[in-house]
Amino acid sequence: MGKGGMSHGETKDGEDENMAAWLLGVNTLKIQPFKLPSLGPQDVRVRMKAVGICGSDVHYLKTMRCAHFVVKEPMVIGHECAGIVEEVGSEVKSLVPGDRVALEPGISCWRCDLCKEGRYNLCPDMKFFATPPVHGSLANQVVHPADLCFKLPDDVSLEEGAMCEPLSVGVHACRRANTGPETNVLVMGAGPIGLVTLLAARAFGAPRIVIVDVDDYRLSVAKDLGADEIVKVSTNLQDVDQEVVLIHQAMGTGVDVTFDCAGFDKTMSTALSATRPGGKVCLVGMGHNEMTVPLTPAAAREVDVIGVFRYKNTWPLCIEFLRSGKIDVKPLITHRFGFSQKEVEEAFETSARGKYCYQSHV
Repeated sequence: MGKGGMSHGETKDGEDENMAAWLLGVNTLKIQPFKLPSLGPQDVRVRMKAVGICGSDVHYLKTMRCAHFVVKEPMVIGHECAGIVEEVGSEVKSLVPGDRVALEPGISCWRCDLCKEGRYNLCPDMKFFATPPVHGSLANQVVHPADLCFKLPDDVSLEEGAMCEPLSVGVHACRRANTGPETNVLVMGAGPIGLVTLLAARAFGAPRIVIVDVDDYRLSVAKDLGADEIVKVSTNLQDVDQEVVLIHQAMGTGVDVTFDCAGFDKTMSTALSATRPGGKVCLVGMGHNEMTVPLTPAAAREVDVIGVFRYKNTWPLCIEFLRSGKIDVKPLITHRFGFSQKEVEEAFETSARGKYCYQSHV
């Protein structure tokens, strides 16, 4: 019991107090109260039911930073999420209490030139769940714009709905690279983003997909998910030429598009060297802020390098892929945890070991 005879997380009027997982310092997470903002006319209040743990969440926990984003004050973690609408703003027409929704975590300004061009994912004023200083969604409840909450069909679970966020990265990458039925695809890295990129490329019609990684287990998962061939590689930059030969043998034809889902010197060098003349390399992963790569030989072969940052307008397509069965993300969900101090810590420890985890709110 807490002070005054109240249960932990209960307010004086008997209503549950909103609790969240706060990142307080390196390797320090604590569940504590999280006051919600007032509900605007175009907002909805959503009770979280499934929240995935992303690699960026683990980076923040281990280092208090991810790329150039630095945590300078306590922050609620989490951004891959789905839940049930509990309250709607006065002007919301598209949702009602009880609707099951997947949440797109980024709120753009809709006023800058990039937003007006439709590239709102590049908005310089983006407010994104669990990206400093914006709080995230690993909480009992959150308030979010209704137009960024997408209703789930009855046959798509809340866990699958939360998976729309990482899947959106793969879908956006495939769109950026114009992946289709005539596109033979190479994926560098069989981590979670590499795997969702594999699934997205297949859903977009890629006829042949080869995936590369240093880890046997990850490669076996990729094979089970439908990769046509897998190639194990080393971390040694000197092995690139030899491994490109192996990749070409596995592909059996030219590599039209390579998705680098790791973002290291070695993976990008391999991607640039393995892709056919006139092909495309799509940089999805951000392992290194700076890389030394053989760009001049790639330019001489007119290999296009395409950047990817988050996603835009992907939730409806992701939900349709899930509903239709063209993509099955359930094998990617390896662990489930409740929302308690002990289980949150266990979930992050498990995710740091390379597993895909969910905080389930029941």
